[in-house]
Amino acid sequence: MRKTMAGIGMVSLLALSAPAFAQLAQPTGFQAGDLMVRLRVDGVLPQNLSSNVSAIGGKVDASNTVIPEIDLSYFFTPNISVEAIAGTSRHNIWATGTSLGTVKVGSVWVLPPTVTVQYHFGGMGNFVPYVGAGVSLMLFYDSHTANDLKALGLDTVTYRTGIGPAIEAGFDYHLQGNWYANFVVKQTFVATRASIGHGAVIAHTDLDPTIVGAGIGYRF
Repeated sequence: MRKTMAGIGMVSLLALSAPAFAQLAQPTGFQAGDLMVRLRVDGVLPQNLSSNVSAIGGKVDASNTVIPEIDLSYFFTPNISVEAIAGTSRHNIWATGTSLGTVKVGSVWVLPPTVTVQYHFGGMGNFVPYVGAGVSLMLFYDSHTANDLKALGLDTVTYRTGIGPAIEAGFDYHLQGNWYANFVVKQTFVATRASIGHGAVIAHTDLDPTIVGAGIGYRF
């Protein structure tokens, strides 16, 4: 349900922006060759859908978290840019609804490099909305196994790298000089598999994190 609502929300944002395609020739305030560096605070909200856990049943639940994030956008034209983000987040992982009840699996750090191609809409003064689409890679590192698992004789947890599409909608608002305020919502569609106790238990989950961010940018 949450995945459906997130998808509906993103599609709605895209639809609201659709009329702005009529503004193709209008100024955005950006020029070909511009670089925009943004520093944001992001809420990372895993959707934890379509998950299952072998042997003990149940589903996977990964915690929400808040992180700092930096990104870089390069403008090929006043309207078209490519953006790359850098940030990392730590999540606590549980298996819920299992035959053993709720079991804390442990914690893991996630590095999700994401690249999107963006279209920026002009003709709205200081307000410059944009939409984007691209790809996200989800790398897992520094995994820790919880005592709950160790008590069951399951002393290892490994996570498989995931890759999937990403979409976004947001806006830059020109403050003064080269400074901009920014707000964005990203939706990534990435699944992973966790191997617990050297494969004694296998968990599959569509993490599909929604990322909501706000911050400030500087145009070079």
